[in-house]
Amino acid sequence: MKMIPDGVCAPQGFLANGIHCGIRRNRKRKDLAVIYSIKTANAAAIYTSNLVKGAPLLVTREHLKDGKAQAILCNSGNANTCNPGGYQIASDMCSLLADRLSIPRTDVVAASTGVIGQKLDLAPIKSGIPRLVEGLGKNSSSAAEAIMTTDTRPKEAAVSFEIQGKECKIGGIAKGSGMINPNMATMLAFITTDCAVSSHLLEKALKEDAEDTFNMISVDGDTSTNDMAVILANGLAGHSEIREEDLDFFKFKKALNQVTLRLSRMIAADGEGATKLLECKVTGAKTRSCARLAAKAVIQSPLFKAAMFGADANWGRVLCALGYSGADLDVERIDVSFQSAAGRISVCKNGAAVEFSEERAKNILKENQVQVQIDLNQGDFSATSYGCDLSYDYVKINGEYKT
Repeated sequence: MKMIPDGVCAPQGFLANGIHCGIRRNRKRKDLAVIYSIKTANAAAIYTSNLVKGAPLLVTREHLKDGKAQAILCNSGNANTCNPGGYQIASDMCSLLADRLSIPRTDVVAASTGVIGQKLDLAPIKSGIPRLVEGLGKNSSSAAEAIMTTDTRPKEAAVSFEIQGKECKIGGIAKGSGMINPNMATMLAFITTDCAVSSHLLEKALKEDAEDTFNMISVDGDTSTNDMAVILANGLAGHSEIREEDLDFFKFKKALNQVTLRLSRMIAADGEGATKLLECKVTGAKTRSCARLAAKAVIQSPLFKAAMFGADANWGRVLCALGYSGADLDVERIDVSFQSAAGRISVCKNGAAVEFSEERAKNILKENQVQVQIDLNQGDFSATSYGCDLSYDYVKINGEYKT
């Protein structure tokens, strides 16, 4: 297995594009993206657990009941959520693209991201779709740019691997920078593959994978109304369809994980106002659930995140988060260390302080990637969560989000 370029266009038979159609005021910012498979694909999706759901999610869930799709249409700049007539607008978006591509309306996935509670004007989308479709090609990066909101950079990844002697590829793009504390997936992730996998197993693979990737990232503790991850599999790699949880399915899941994990790390590193990527690796837990609870509690603690911004080795904030995490643990057995490219330092042993150099700790925490290592010393299970520090700019960005 190896990392390859071209994101969602890496697999055979997938094209993409991204343009500025006029939803955003800034003409330099793309705001409409399309991903298209040259043949109907098996499809699956997972959605936000937030009770407030964007209209596009409701439309997409209806369209994917048959486990099939051929295109994804996504706009940025407006979430089309809590919006009178939003469902019809999302449905009309699908119809406009379907007519241009000569495919069924129900084979189009709809997605939107941006400000909540503002009506989405269909006019710029209608005028932009002809140009969007005409520009279809190996334009994964353009599509990745068009789905960004407060993201500072596009996020895409792809891998190649082998199944039944055939070269297969999985590619993905994602967006996410703020309102990131998913309970299903990231804000938006679109994944393509030329593997032949049944819709049922696509959904199973995506759900299981999200538990260790998308569901283990947090920027600010807010679960978005528009979170959605979608995967399309068109089968053009040429192997027989995977319908059982066999070795081929295991290989597919492993490749999928390489893409989603890379996208998850990109999202965490690009959190609003972030200056560094944080990882919290928990080992020695009694159960997988305990490990996940502990790791996620630390990575989303505002006090811990603020300490990391200031390169302050305030390990007490780590123990504080562990204590309210809900994980079954013995505080008097916990060990904590910090590690980065500048080295590793132990700051807590058996739930109590150990002597360490504050200056050396600060140098370790000044790096742009920092890992907090926690050993609960109570079992064999582990989990890793991903996040970022909390800076002054986070408040500035969100204080001016609508303007």
